[in-house]
Amino acid sequence: MRLRLLCALLLSAGSLSLAAPLAAQQNPELEKQRRRLDEIRQERERLQRQQQQIEGQVSDVGSQLRNLERRREATTLLVNGIEREISSLGSQLERTSAELTLTQDNLADRRAVLQRRLVDIYKRGPLYTFQVLLAAESFGDLLTRYKYLYLTSQQDRSLVRDVEKLTVGVGRRRNELLGIRTELDRRRVEREAELDNYARLADERSTRLKALEKSSSQGRQRITTLERDEGRLNDLLAALEKSRRAAEAARASRPSTVNAPSVVGSLSTADLGKLDWPVDGQIIYDFGRDSLKNGGVVRHNGIGISAPVGTPVKAIESGTVVLAQRLSTYGLAVFVEHGDGYYSGYMQLQNTPIKVGQTVTRGQVIGSVGGENSGDGPHLYFEIRGKNQIALDPTAWLRRRSGQ
Repeated sequence: MRLRLLCALLLSAGSLSLAAPLAAQQNPELEKQRRRLDEIRQERERLQRQQQQIEGQVSDVGSQLRNLERRREATTLLVNGIEREISSLGSQLERTSAELTLTQDNLADRRAVLQRRLVDIYKRGPLYTFQVLLAAESFGDLLTRYKYLYLTSQQDRSLVRDVEKLTVGVGRRRNELLGIRTELDRRRVEREAELDNYARLADERSTRLKALEKSSSQGRQRITTLERDEGRLNDLLAALEKSRRAAEAARASRPSTVNAPSVVGSLSTADLGKLDWPVDGQIIYDFGRDSLKNGGVVRHNGIGISAPVGTPVKAIESGTVVLAQRLSTYGLAVFVEHGDGYYSGYMQLQNTPIKVGQTVTRGQVIGSVGGENSGDGPHLYFEIRGKNQIALDPTAWLRRRSGQ
C-alpha cells in the first residue's frame, strides 16, 4: 500500500514538472509577455542608472556655477578695491606734486639769497673780517663787532644747510613721484587684467549654463525675478556696448566722413571720489551681497538712495542717453553712456523727460524719484557700469559726504 502511494506521488511530481514548459510551448503569447517584462525591467534599471548619472552631473555643474559666481563677485570686489587704490594713489600723487612744487620754490628762494650773500662776500674781499675788527674804537665796540661777524657767519652756514636740505628734499620728492607713477601704472595694468578675467569668467559661466541646460531640463536652476531681470539688463547693456563699438569701428574706417560725436563727456578713474550725487538722501542698501529677512541672499549691482517721491534726479556726468524705458522690477530706467564702456543707470524713476539719443550734461535733471510701490519705499536705484558691463561700487565714485 505504501509502495503504491509513493509511486503515485512520483508520477504526480513528474507530471507537474513537465506542465510548465508544455504550457509555455502551447501558449507562445505568454512567453512573449514574459520576455517583454524582462526587457522593461532592464530598461527601467538602465534609466535609473542614467538618472543618477544626470543628477550627479547637474550637481557638479551647479557647484561649478556657484564657484564661478563667487569668483566673479571676488573679481568685482577686487576691481573696486583696485579703483579705490588708484584713487588714493592719485590723491597721493597730487599731494606729492604740490609738495615738490613748494620745495622747489623754497629752494629757488634760498638759492637766490645765498647767491646774493656770496656776491656780497666776494665784493668785500678776504680781509673784510680783519678790517671790521681793527676799526673798533673800544673794547666794547670790538666785542660788538665780533658778535656781529659771528652771527653773520652762523646765518650763512644755516643758509647753506637749508639749500643742501632743500636740494635733498627735491630729489626725494622726485623719487616719490616716480614711485607713485610706477605703482599707479602697475595698478592700472592689474585692473585691466582683472577686467579681462571678469569677462572670461562671465563667458565660462554662460558656457556652463548652456551645458547644464543640455544635460537635463530638470537641472535648470530656478532664479528669482530680480536675477532674471538682472540678466536681461546685462544682455541689454551688452548689446548697447556692442553697437557702440561697431559704430566707433565704422567711424574709424571712414576718417573723411564728418560724424557728430556720440558722447559729450566721459568717465575715467580720474573721477573716482569726485562725482556729485544724483540725488540727496541716505543709502538704504549698499553695493554687493545682501541678506533678506527670509534668509535669502541677493546681490545689488548698485546702491539704493532714499528720497521723497518727485525729488529731481541729476546726471552725474555728461553723455548720451541710450536707454529710457521700464525694466520690470527696476521700474522706469534711464541709462547714460559716457564713452569708453562706462554707463550710469538711474532706476525706480517716477518719470523722465529724457529720450533715447538725447545728449545730457553733468547736473542736468533727467527724471524724478519714484519707487513708492517697491519693497524699499521711495528711492533711486543707481548703478555705474564699466568695461564688459562690470558693476562698479558707486560710493567709490561719488563725493564723500560728512559723516561717511
